[in-house]
Amino acid sequence: MSRAVIYETFGGPEVLMLREVPEPHAGPGAVRVRVAAAGLNPMDWSIAARPEAAARFGITVPSGFGSDFAGVVDEVGGGVTGFAVGDRVYGGALGRAAADFVVVKTPAVGPDALFHTPDGISNEVASTLPVAGHTAVAALAAIGVRSGDTVLIGGAAGGVGVFAVQLAKLAGATVIGTAAESTFDFLRQLGAEPVAYGPGLADRVRALVPGGVSAATDLFGTETAETALALGVPPKRISTIAAGPNPPGGVRPTGAIDASPGAMRRITDAILAGKITVPISVFPIAQIRDAVTVQAGRRVHGKIVVAL
Repeated sequence: MSRAVIYETFGGPEVLMLREVPEPHAGPGAVRVRVAAAGLNPMDWSIAARPEAAARFGITVPSGFGSDFAGVVDEVGGGVTGFAVGDRVYGGALGRAAADFVVVKTPAVGPDALFHTPDGISNEVASTLPVAGHTAVAALAAIGVRSGDTVLIGGAAGGVGVFAVQLAKLAGATVIGTAAESTFDFLRQLGAEPVAYGPGLADRVRALVPGGVSAATDLFGTETAETALALGVPPKRISTIAAGPNPPGGVRPTGAIDASPGAMRRITDAILAGKITVPISVFPIAQIRDAVTVQAGRRVHGKIVVAL
């Protein structure tokens, strides 16, 4: 037997249970990973809380929980190439990541792919990368962020935001990040100029950058996108990741699946070079409800990780 986080009904953190489940094994074309860490994303608790969100991903109850993981390959099925027992890896397993073991098919693409974890990157950091890293790359690519831009990033202190802020800075852009005031010092450390979200955002941005913003990405809902439109940013230079397929004003919806194939290599190279830092808070798997409560509270500084 092994452990896995499961939920039998949709709801808040209280529906999550750490249960003993049959130990899975790798079949043909798959590997089994002994999970060391699982990185949480807002989509994880949204899927667990809202049947309509779960339906979009083909998830029904009872279900496992989590999407991103890192650990060590401990079984390899027939026909697999490129992975061997003992390899450190990270990747995606939608609705299954918070468990002692995950079985994943290879090869796969995008956030569901399995990657070798570079030496020098911990399991905890690696487990934060697939969804958030791919999403940040896609959100910035959709609006063509380049040197000289002033970019407004909504939800800048969250899991995707910390990558988006730093990637935009590496591209040579000036970054304005919306966030709660409690995260302002944190954002300044990442190189962003913070601004409080909420009513009056457009006026606060105008006061902060009289020259205006040239691009924007909304990583939470639609407030930042609507503000950017009000500030005169062209729709083609505004992206959203959580506004559905038809965001306001014709701005560009995107997500992790749209990231370029080399996204993870770019991010891990930048981490190893000290150009990107990944702030994380770690909870033991037995405290999964506490971890999700923090994740859902919109006061997160970076990424939440559960350790197994």
